Amino acid sequence: AKTASPTITIRHNAIFFWSRRCSTHITDYFTMASFIEKIVSPAFYQKKMASTTHSLAEYYKPLFRSGSIKPLWHIMIATSVIMYTQNYVFNKGVHVQHKREEQKKALEEYYSNHGITPHH
Repeated sequence: AKTASPTITIRHNAIFFWSRRCSTHITDYFTMASFIEKIVSPAFYQKKMASTTHSLAEYYKPLFRSGSIKPLWHIMIATSVIMYTQNYVFNKGVHVQHKREEQKKALEEYYSNHGITPHH
């Protein structure tokens, strides 16, 4: 059996993809307008959230019922990542950047007062 390489055809602002590797033809239809409609639609995000919630419930339900420690570790790691990210973004990040700028200005002033070039 001879296999042909996939072909891409553009018609009416849509992209059609055919692959003859399988016994049936695979057609993927995609337009930019439908993509934009999808990402703007609240229903898209509601469906994704419902799907994610269902997947998480199916994954964690047996672990909770069996008394596994894995869910506790996942909750602790997620809490730590969220907490430290939030702390850096909203609290320390601005202060660290301000302190670095202050040190840079102080070093430039020191170099100019003492006749030193910074990258010697």
